[in-house]
Amino acid sequence: MNINKPATPPLAPELIEQFRKIVGERHAITDAADIEAYVTEERNLFHGRSPLVLRPGSTAEVSEICKLASAHRIALVPQGGNTGLVGGQTPHNGEVVVSLRRLDKIREVDTASNTMTCEAGVVLQIAQQKASDVDRLFPLSLGAEGSCTIGGNLSTNAGGTAALAYGVAREMALGLEVVLADGRVLNVLSKLKKDNTGYNLHNLFIGAEGTLGIITAATLKLFPKPRAVETAFVGLKSPAAALKLLTIAQGEAANALTSFELLSEMAVDFSVRHGIDVRDPLAEKHPWYVLMELSSPGDDARTPLETILTRAMEEGIVDDAVIAANLSQRNGFWKLREEMSSAQKPEGGSIKHDISVPVAAVPAFIDEANAAVVKLIPGARPVPFGHLGDGNLHYNISQPIGADTADYLARWHEMNAVVFEIVLRMGGSISAEHGIGVLKRDELPEVKDKTAIELMRAIKAMLDPLGIMNPGKVL
Repeated sequence: MNINKPATPPLAPELIEQFRKIVGERHAITDAADIEAYVTEERNLFHGRSPLVLRPGSTAEVSEICKLASAHRIALVPQGGNTGLVGGQTPHNGEVVVSLRRLDKIREVDTASNTMTCEAGVVLQIAQQKASDVDRLFPLSLGAEGSCTIGGNLSTNAGGTAALAYGVAREMALGLEVVLADGRVLNVLSKLKKDNTGYNLHNLFIGAEGTLGIITAATLKLFPKPRAVETAFVGLKSPAAALKLLTIAQGEAANALTSFELLSEMAVDFSVRHGIDVRDPLAEKHPWYVLMELSSPGDDARTPLETILTRAMEEGIVDDAVIAANLSQRNGFWKLREEMSSAQKPEGGSIKHDISVPVAAVPAFIDEANAAVVKLIPGARPVPFGHLGDGNLHYNISQPIGADTADYLARWHEMNAVVFEIVLRMGGSISAEHGIGVLKRDELPEVKDKTAIELMRAIKAMLDPLGIMNPGKVL
């Protein structure tokens, strides 16, 4: 996907040398082959370019980079694990990339306060493991958790499969350390759950996608580690049935219900056909599936799960179900879910949407959207799946069988218009957890409150008056 914006002027060799002195010879990358990994992304939807990738090893070095960039009006693109899905981490117009991967220290774990202070480049999976090592849980969980970073998670306000019980990334951060565009360091790292001393500044930078400053560290909330986890894979007839199952599960399990994923038959079929070591846990195919998980601080999560499924079967809501008998089977259930995005690639072009609507509206949204996209492009194959408990769906549409991929993807914005109209009419959001980046930037003013857009622009102008922080993203 091309981003038609004015190119950034070439970076003078003497400025490259000044940047090199800040981070050291080894961590200022100018070779095109070495830069390639920083300017491409997983979907291959965006391809950027950059004359320089900087890999600072400390907050002080990030500060010096921003000071020099501000003095010479040099645009910067902060980057974590480069796993973003909306082009927010890509240098589209020759900006300097600031990779935070070397800021990978866990500064402190405080079990009494139930907090962990991590630098921005800590990989999410490592943060999860560090919490587990001290008998705690850091519940943020994403498909890319083996490579995405804490800074990127916060910059995009990541959601994930456990948001139903624990919230999204914003709810898991008590405080931040941020380098501003002019190089000043805002230190609002805090372990406090109660701090009523004025504006909540750290929340400005969560979900801002690096457009207001560069997150260099965060104090994160930890939770008690569950003693019992039980997982079920369920077959049923419709999203409406899944919604009834969700109501029963929440009534029986309350906060112990930690994940509730809705999966369409086509999404499961793609995953089984194209995934590695993936199989359908049920003996027969079903129009829809639910992957649900209960986590308990006590020793028993199975009894409430069995109660939920028994009641749902008695009421004709669930047609079949299996509870994971061991950790290997549980991992198999989740692998099926995690393979769903990559399993769409062999099916050709996929126009993807990360939307949310009120939970009660999910069945109506799916029915209406499915009819609308097939009317727009006959033969198009809706592949919806996602976090029903949050009202967040990955509403993806694979190309018709045998269609030309380029021709199909050329209708991306046309498809967006059809899907987004339904989302907005139902009181939803066009971006539930992936962010805006450049993929949805042009649609944002059309769907966001006008006053909200004005305030966002004013905040951007105040914190980044020169427009050097991830320019062209979000706004």
